[in-house]
Amino acid sequence: MSWNQAGESRYGVHSVDHFALEVPSLDDARRFFESFGLDVSSVGHGIALRAFGNPHVWARVEEGARKCMAYLSFNCWADEYQDLVAQIQAHGAPPAPAGRRADGNGYWFLDPDEPAPGQGRAEDHAHRPKPAVRDARRAGHRAVLTRGESSVVRPRRLSHVLLFSADINRSIAFYRDALGLRLSDRSRDVVAFMHGRHGSDHHLVAFAASSAKGWHHSAWDVDGVDEVGKGAEQMRKAGYTEGWGLGRHVLGSNYFYYVRDPWGSFAEYSADIDFVPTGMPWPAGDYPVEDSLYLWGPDTPAYFIHNSEA
Repeated sequence: MSWNQAGESRYGVHSVDHFALEVPSLDDARRFFESFGLDVSSVGHGIALRAFGNPHVWARVEEGARKCMAYLSFNCWADEYQDLVAQIQAHGAPPAPAGRRADGNGYWFLDPDEPAPGQGRAEDHAHRPKPAVRDARRAGHRAVLTRGESSVVRPRRLSHVLLFSADINRSIAFYRDALGLRLSDRSRDVVAFMHGRHGSDHHLVAFAASSAKGWHHSAWDVDGVDEVGKGAEQMRKAGYTEGWGLGRHVLGSNYFYYVRDPWGSFAEYSADIDFVPTGMPWPAGDYPVEDSLYLWGPDTPAYFIHNSEA
């Protein structure tokens, strides 16, 4: 089965390897992400975020003057790496200095429209998501544990990231043509979602309209809506009382709860997001804003759409 569709770029990344943030306080970052349920460890000039029981680093956080995305790293197949680099260059992305973050594996480039660094890495051992399969409930057994028996919510993996963009159409075009992602769905010029052609969640990367670039949220996969709800309570008990949810999205279909971090952006507990299999032509749509953000849940707080970096 072909991975490519008519009229699209020949090569495409297959997953997000990790993201990197700069924040004003590493101590605040450590406390927030530990409370969220991630494995936090010191590395280099900052901290690394892992899912418990999995050695893969999903995120790096370093100290900086203000909160911002330092870079976003993608994986591609090793035998397509050189051709993908040429494709990125052909679509106007200049090379970027990696500085102390260089590890000898990958090509660093700048998004020509939203000048934040990106990294393309040759990685065949993909950390690509697979459809979640849970055991069916069996008759004659209690479906949930008591509160005392319930365990800490610990995300399994990074699902996706959402970035603010000063021009969503330019962002879509660059990530489509240079990196080979596909548009999943959009809601006018307000928000857009993109997935990988090699089999991925409904979105690996999404964009929300703003007057400037910025970091909105990282989303972390958990095992079902109960874990989303328990995660929300876990964070409230830790003192993180602002957020949005519990609810269910329309575009992506996932259950969600967003926790507001100390810098005005969010980390999301996400469950049951739509999955696009390899080779499937997903029927991308353009939906009215009032009909596409969420199926049910509380009203969206005003601070949810505020770009603190603008």
